[in-house]
Amino acid sequence: MGANMVRRLLKDGHEAVVFDMSSKAVEGLVAEKAIGSSSAADLIKKLTKPRAVWLMVPAGVVDKTIAELAPLMEPGDILIDGGNSYYIDDIRRAKELAAKEIHYVDVGTSGGVWGLERGYCMMIGGEVAVVKHLDPIFATLAPGIGDIPRTPGRSVTCTAVLTGRATSSRWFTTGLSTESWLPTLRD
Repeated sequence: MGANMVRRLLKDGHEAVVFDMSSKAVEGLVAEKAIGSSSAADLIKKLTKPRAVWLMVPAGVVDKTIAELAPLMEPGDILIDGGNSYYIDDIRRAKELAAKEIHYVDVGTSGGVWGLERGYCMMIGGEVAVVKHLDPIFATLAPGIGDIPRTPGRSVTCTAVLTGRATSSRWFTTGLSTESWLPTLRD
C-alpha cells in the first residue's frame, strides 16, 4: 500500500524520498520519479527540514522502526505512523517523541490495492499545527468526491488534548480541503 501511496503523491506533484528493506521496491519507485535511499540514515539526509517521515510498516515493528529513526531526527521533524496501531501505543509514542521535540501524527490508513486509483481513507490524529502543515499530503491521498452523492451531516471533526498540547482527531474521507476546519478546545 505504501508504494501506491507514493505513486499517488508523485502523480499530484509531491516529492517523495523512499526507503524499503527491498532495494528492488526502491528501484521501482525511483523509475517512477521518487528519490531513492539506501538506509534509514540516507532517507533522513535526503529530506528537507522540517522532515516528515511516513511509516507504512506492520504494527509489530513500529516501535523498532521509530527507535531506529528517532536518533536521526531533529526537533521540529514529524514522524507519521500510517498503520492502524492501537491508540494507547500512539499516545505513548507521542509522549516519548515530544520529549525529543519530534512531532508524532497517527494516521490509520485504509485503501488497499484500490487506493492508488480511488484514494485512501485516513483517521488523522496529531497536533493541530502539524496536521495542518501536512494537509496537502492528506488532501492528495484522500478519495475524491466521485459520482456518489454525499450523505448530509456525515463529516466528523473533534479536538482533544493529548499530553497538554492541542491535538486534532478527524476522519478524512471526502478529499475536501480542511481549510474550513477550526479546532475547539474544552477545559
